Amino acid sequence: MQARFLSALKREPVDCTPVWLMRQAGRYLPEYRATRERAGDFLTLCKTPELACEVTLQPLARFPFDAAILFSDILTIPDAMGLGLSIEEGVGPRFKQRLEHPADVARLGIPDPERELKYVTDAVRLIKRELGGRTPLIGFAGSPWTLATYMIEGGGDREFVRAKSWLYGAPEVFAKLQDLLAEAVTQYLNAQIAAGVDAVMIFDTWGGVLSTDAYQTYSLAPMAKIVRGLSAQVPSIIFTKGGGLWLEQIAASGCAGVGLDWSVDIADAKQRIGAQVALQGNLDPAVLRAPHAVIEQEVDRILTRFGTGPGHVFNLGHGITPDIEPDAVAAMVERVHASSRQYHR
Repeated sequence: MQARFLSALKREPVDCTPVWLMRQAGRYLPEYRATRERAGDFLTLCKTPELACEVTLQPLARFPFDAAILFSDILTIPDAMGLGLSIEEGVGPRFKQRLEHPADVARLGIPDPERELKYVTDAVRLIKRELGGRTPLIGFAGSPWTLATYMIEGGGDREFVRAKSWLYGAPEVFAKLQDLLAEAVTQYLNAQIAAGVDAVMIFDTWGGVLSTDAYQTYSLAPMAKIVRGLSAQVPSIIFTKGGGLWLEQIAASGCAGVGLDWSVDIADAKQRIGAQVALQGNLDPAVLRAPHAVIEQEVDRILTRFGTGPGHVFNLGHGITPDIEPDAVAAMVERVHASSRQYHR
């Protein structure tokens, strides 16, 4: 019997709405914090397949999630390109060698997923073995635009001064960078698929900071190219944070599912694109800080807004935050499974 999550992505009937969380393996779990302490640092955790497997499986031992997601980071590709990634506690990701000038693009190469990124594919194979077919596994990568912002800014940013200066001041070079990253992401996701993932997701964290024209050209077009280049019949999800203006264009990219942030009304999204693709989302993560009765109320609201019919994967509108109590997650998952059954009769 096909898993609920995969059926929902294909817009096929399910007995209840499947649920998983972005960042479901992470700092809100005490067992994760213990494993990270044992690893010593975040990158060691990511680059040690046995530890990545351990933390991928931890939330499944606590909650009846309908999918697991590979524990990794979106910045593995630029790290493998030689930019020297480090994750500083309280600061976030930093690159030792950011892209200073457009000419720096010429020195970048596409990393071999089974060499420079073999720790990721090894983790996928190990996780799949441990899952034993019980739960589907999601692989993922960052979008070319999002990766480019980190590579040019040298880390996380909110204004994107350097990245946008490249985009508008050196568009031909920036387009070459996007083409290079699109090919790297395609090869990376295909390697994850070959290793066994059941679905893939593209995280376009910073697509929403672009103008409509820039989004179409420098964010969505490379993601659509990636979707076209995937080598197997594995469903893909595109999530653009802040992308509510462009749902129709995202749905036309060829992906199976569109991720929604919490600013989008899911009933409106269903009316606009629900006949074409599955919808994933979209509870505000902040709701999980509220009393359980409020969590249940908000879960019910989203389920009611989506209504009857296939094609809904319940999730947050962005990643779960470290301060959330596991009991809140348990209440949310239980409510999704229990309350959604009425919509799938």
